[in-house]
Amino acid sequence: MSASSFPRWQDLTSQDIAALPDDGIAVMVLGAIEQHGDHLPLSTDLDIGEGLLEAALEHLPDDFPLVKLPSMMVGASDEHLSFPGTLSLPPAIAIATLETYGEAVARAGLKRLVLFNAHGGNPAVMDLAALTLRRRHGLLVVKSHYMRMPPPGMLPSGGLPAEELRHGLHGGAVETAMMRHIAPHKVRLEHLDHPVSWGKTMADAGLLLGPEGEAAFAWLAEDLHPGGAVGNARLGTPELGERLVAHYAKRLARILRETHTMSVENFQSRPKAE
Repeated sequence: MSASSFPRWQDLTSQDIAALPDDGIAVMVLGAIEQHGDHLPLSTDLDIGEGLLEAALEHLPDDFPLVKLPSMMVGASDEHLSFPGTLSLPPAIAIATLETYGEAVARAGLKRLVLFNAHGGNPAVMDLAALTLRRRHGLLVVKSHYMRMPPPGMLPSGGLPAEELRHGLHGGAVETAMMRHIAPHKVRLEHLDHPVSWGKTMADAGLLLGPEGEAAFAWLAEDLHPGGAVGNARLGTPELGERLVAHYAKRLARILRETHTMSVENFQSRPKAE
């Protein structure tokens, strides 16, 4: 089915919203407007999130009951505020925004909400908002982050080394590749570079402490590298981007299908694994 066949919330009338099926799903992309180095635009996380959702919808059947909420364009991006152009919602406002969207979904009679996130600063606010929506409105709120999905098999050819997957977490090969596939006109190819994350330096020294992992510390983007981006963007080819988008999109489509079959009342009736 064409992704454009699924209705956008803002294009419907109040009567259309009221007529949505009880087993329908509202899905919302969470992005960010923040610095991504000299080679990627401020809209990178938003573009990737929306691009992956549109690709996922291509894998759903014609009668799949889904409506697309407006994206949350600005996320919680305090770690990038030292760089011009970054927009960031205070955590309390980000949480309140998600709760307000979810309340509207519940008022419309829908019981399932999927939050699809493409920004590393959003999970904490998503966790808190989702729990509140479950408690107050009985919603099934699924929190999906493409960054936490298992990557496709990338080696031995045309792939990424494990250290890039681990440490190239902002503006590296993965984001660059997907942007070169989703929005190639926005990528400044002349600025592709390979800034090494301080996290890799710590890992190479055998330390447990790092920006991510079992003993993670709070970090600002400039803590990882003065330029605010890390990872080998030169590895982010359009061909890799196409593979990544196809992989994550299929994963998201499966999550949407499983959400549709999940019991809302008490979670005791679980969907079957594919």
